[in-house]
Amino acid sequence: MENSEELKQFIKEKSSLFWYIPENKKENIDEEVVVEFILNYGQIEDIKKMFSIIGIQRVAFIFNNLKDRQKLNYYPEIFNYFSLYLKKHA
Repeated sequence: MENSEELKQFIKEKSSLFWYIPENKKENIDEEVVVEFILNYGQIEDIKKMFSIIGIQRVAFIFNNLKDRQKLNYYPEIFNYFSLYLKKHA
C-alpha cells in the first residue's frame, strides 16, 4: 500500500526517527511503524501532526490491535500512557 503524499512528507521531515530503514524505503513504511516510532521517539507536535494525518481513530485501531511482540517495541511508560490516552480520546 502506498502512503498519502502528506504522510510521505511527514516521514521525510522525521526521517532521522526511522534510522534503521534504508532511505529509498522510508517513503512507504507501514503506518504501524510510523505510529510506533512517532509515539516512542517523537515530540508532542509530531504526535499531534501524526494524529491529523493518519487520524486518531486509525492510530487507536493500530495501537489497540498490537500483537505481543509489537507491544514490546513500545517503552512501557509510552505504552501505558497511550493506552489510557487513546481509550479516553478515540
